Amino acid sequence: MFQLNVNNKEVSSETDKSLLSFLRDDLRITSAKDGCSEGVCGTCTVLVDGRATKACVQKLSRFAGKKILTVEGLTSREKAVYGHCFAEAGAVQCGFCIPGMVLCAKALLDVNDDPGVDDVKKAIRNNICRCTGYKKIEQAILMAARFFREELEIPEDPQELHMDQRFKRPDAAEKIDGTGIYVDDMVLPDMLYAKAVRSRYPRAVVDKIDVTRAMAHPDCVRILLQPDVPDNLIGHMKRDWEVMIPEGGITRYVGDCVALVATRHKETLDEVCSLVDVEYTELTPITSPQDALRGEAPLIHPDGNIMAKASLVRGNADEAIQNSKYVVTRKYKTPFQEHAFMEPECAIAAPDGTDGLLLYSGSQSVYDEQREIATMLKIPLEKVHCHAQLVGGGFGGKEDMSVQHLAALMAWYTKLPVKVKFSRQESLAYHTKRHPMEMEFTTACDENGRLTGMKAFILADTGAYASLGGPVLQRACTHAAGPYNYQNVDILGMSVYTNNMVAGAFRGFGAAQSCFAMENNLNLLAEMVGISPWEIRYRNAIRPGQTLPNGQVADESVGIVECLEAVKEAYESSPYAGIAVAWKNSGKGVGVIDPGRVKISIEDGRVHIRTSAACMGQGIAIMCQTIFCEETGIKPQLVVHEAADTIRTPDSGTSTASRQTVVTGEAVKRVAEKVRQDLDKGLCIEDLEGKEYYAEYRPLTDGLSSTKEFPIRHVSYSYAAQVVILDESGKLDKVVAAYDVGTPVNIQAVEGQIEGGIVMGLGYALTEDFKCEGGYCKTKLGTLGLMRSTDTPDIDVKLVRGPGKIPLAFGAKGCGELCMIPGAPACAHAYYRLDGRLRTSMPLRETYYKKK
Repeated sequence: MFQLNVNNKEVSSETDKSLLSFLRDDLRITSAKDGCSEGVCGTCTVLVDGRATKACVQKLSRFAGKKILTVEGLTSREKAVYGHCFAEAGAVQCGFCIPGMVLCAKALLDVNDDPGVDDVKKAIRNNICRCTGYKKIEQAILMAARFFREELEIPEDPQELHMDQRFKRPDAAEKIDGTGIYVDDMVLPDMLYAKAVRSRYPRAVVDKIDVTRAMAHPDCVRILLQPDVPDNLIGHMKRDWEVMIPEGGITRYVGDCVALVATRHKETLDEVCSLVDVEYTELTPITSPQDALRGEAPLIHPDGNIMAKASLVRGNADEAIQNSKYVVTRKYKTPFQEHAFMEPECAIAAPDGTDGLLLYSGSQSVYDEQREIATMLKIPLEKVHCHAQLVGGGFGGKEDMSVQHLAALMAWYTKLPVKVKFSRQESLAYHTKRHPMEMEFTTACDENGRLTGMKAFILADTGAYASLGGPVLQRACTHAAGPYNYQNVDILGMSVYTNNMVAGAFRGFGAAQSCFAMENNLNLLAEMVGISPWEIRYRNAIRPGQTLPNGQVADESVGIVECLEAVKEAYESSPYAGIAVAWKNSGKGVGVIDPGRVKISIEDGRVHIRTSAACMGQGIAIMCQTIFCEETGIKPQLVVHEAADTIRTPDSGTSTASRQTVVTGEAVKRVAEKVRQDLDKGLCIEDLEGKEYYAEYRPLTDGLSSTKEFPIRHVSYSYAAQVVILDESGKLDKVVAAYDVGTPVNIQAVEGQIEGGIVMGLGYALTEDFKCEGGYCKTKLGTLGLMRSTDTPDIDVKLVRGPGKIPLAFGAKGCGELCMIPGAPACAHAYYRLDGRLRTSMPLRETYYKKK
């Protein structure tokens, strides 16, 4: 018997399990999260006799007689202060790491009530946040210290809410105090636990699957194989992803499922899975696009190894380049990148009625899940009811099916609730990654540094399945020429199947890779012309009324010139400063049907905003609430934002492509206008009880094959200029970044998104290194190289605007993807200025962070 004190209550356990399992499974204290079970991420942090301690790896016997504290055990004063300060500072995005951060803050402030920034960074250095870049969390802890030290009262929240205002996001409180529910926090009656048996090899023939020994295990309930799947092909954009590989089939990567096992207890899952005997004939995997394109290469899919092609041709690039004064041609290479959201994938499926399913998930679109699950089971869409719980980060990595369809399949057969959850290592090995790309860029200018033309070839490794590889390739091509004023471009892209991890959507969505190449070439041209890298960008930066390389005429909102002007002083302040600019579309664009839909219902005197737009931490609720209140003048306290649900909320598309602020935001504005019209009649909310309103917005754009002289590729673009400053040793010293994201919706949310994206971009360039070798994942969370609080430099974000604004969503534009794009080329340029070496591949080598 192991006895300990948890939140001032004496508790005991007969089993020497991990402290985290005891807290979550036995005591149902779910604020302590299971982010890795490896003692790396810190989401499981608790206080043990006042010291911040990770609960996931140590057994109860280590804590006998100790006092354990979770956020549930904080005093009412502590809950109020941390709740206010973390929300007011904008420290909360996805929220999965926040209870652990709060406890790190308490451990610090209990012994030092007047800390400095370095003290705070040190206090939270063992806890990872992938969303915020740490700055807002550090500010929250410093603010909390002042509230405790000076015994300040918690101020009342404002009764009005407008655009471009500081305001607490409505989902912050439950994420801070641990009451918010993520999928893995849920336990349903009679729930089973399921797990896939994955391929032992990246490419192999599955000769035989024998489940005899596994079925004999007393805890095994059911094992499903490929013949049990009604329709074995799923896929987000292209149906090429097999749910399970049958006997006689050939695996395409190590994430392929060959059997699905269900047990009564999660503790026995690995044991039962190990009893499934699979015989293989191992084949040589194809692990590079070049090998996949060889004439003798075996076909990974029946329709060939080229998954997609994309091109953008305008003007006569060859002639323009030939007649140019200066020409630069270089080859560049970018790697896989792991999303590393703090919440591993998890889903629960349960029977719904006599012939339906209810799915609880944390994905980027409940309607995408509904479609793919219904397709797999060959049942009508309306028989699959999907409901979103809180989502612990996404960044594009939760767009594809990972665990949802497997939970649904097992629940369909067993008629019982089923939970499927990835371990952190499974998440690393099996879910999608950023596309590795190899690129050849030729860029030309005249004697004054005016760009004249460019050519590019982009070769992307999409891995075993298509995922979002087609659209990612398109964005890489359409953004490759940069936000500059010239029209002679010839860009060809190709995305190729291999037996590597699947590459899919990731913040930046192809533009991050091509920006790295274009911006490096631009620096070389500036050197040849004899002008500064800042100057060549300023001379060529797109202005309102000018034509972008993709043919679209820039609108009055374009603010790249203002971005450059805002960072000029920072760039010129140091000989080791690097600069880059970037741009990113809002909305899917290029002719794709892309509606945003919103329903408003007045229930019990409150306004319910209902839309399926998924929040992975970026702030969908505060965006909807702000735009609605701006239009109607209704108090924000009367507004409720509902979780995405395929019954309650209309389909507003996937949270991708920085689209929700513009597309769903405009739909919110339109439905709010209808409410305001009733309010203008002298009616009040009570008079509207039971009424519903609906509106949608459909962007009109032109496809890549459009023959229009000036096609509209996207309804809006956001722009950025970023300066990275190194010290003499090559260590990051400061980042100064200016962002044109139109009218800011919520100041804390916008700044926090940008700061988090900046740190993600720095990690992409300098520290992160996801290793896929021979088709196998060779990386653990602890070796991935994620930046900690003590690694991040001072970050100064400047919000700027162009001379006008887009006629949508009060002028707001997206920022979620843009903010990570310019970091890598800015870092490369900073190191070029430091030592004169041009680094053409990432992660950058021979730096303070990565040696040779």
